[in-house]
Amino acid sequence: MINAAHLHLLLSKFKNNIMKMIKIMFVSAALFAGTLVQAQNIVGVAAANENFTTLVAAVKAADLVETLSSEGPFTVFAPVNDAFAALPDGTVAGLLKPESKAALTGILTYHVVSGKFEAAAVIDAIKANDGAFEVTTVQGGTLVLSLADGNVMVADENGNMATVVIADVAATNGVIHAIDTVVMPK
Repeated sequence: MINAAHLHLLLSKFKNNIMKMIKIMFVSAALFAGTLVQAQNIVGVAAANENFTTLVAAVKAADLVETLSSEGPFTVFAPVNDAFAALPDGTVAGLLKPESKAALTGILTYHVVSGKFEAAAVIDAIKANDGAFEVTTVQGGTLVLSLADGNVMVADENGNMATVVIADVAATNGVIHAIDTVVMPK
């Protein structure tokens, strides 16, 4: 016969075992999910985003996949598909040809800055430098970052202006800021 004290002891052990099983299930689920959802580098993040299909095609054509998949860190001002579509007819097709690889590489690396600069740091740098902050790109040219109506603006050496439309897209080797215009080096 089971008395009240014995019943209480059995229920307590049962409860502890159930709690252990629940914890094991949650930890197992978290570990399993972690193996399925791996953090991605800049190329992986861009490839997984339908807004960057033209950029990814260009990165592949320029043989920059390995470079932009390396440790970095990098900040990429990444033109969205509509930015490429706004270029004069035939421009993208011409740049994707093998004989245009050097020009394409120069344009793409003009959109990349060494180091990880999230939006808050960019805005702080702009404000600390009287409203304009110059950054040197991997290509060697200069971009000028500023603010207009609360948006980060990116000016190229030719006076063209792009707006950051999506900031702080995280990657394992840096950060992506989507822009609405392809900026061009001199």
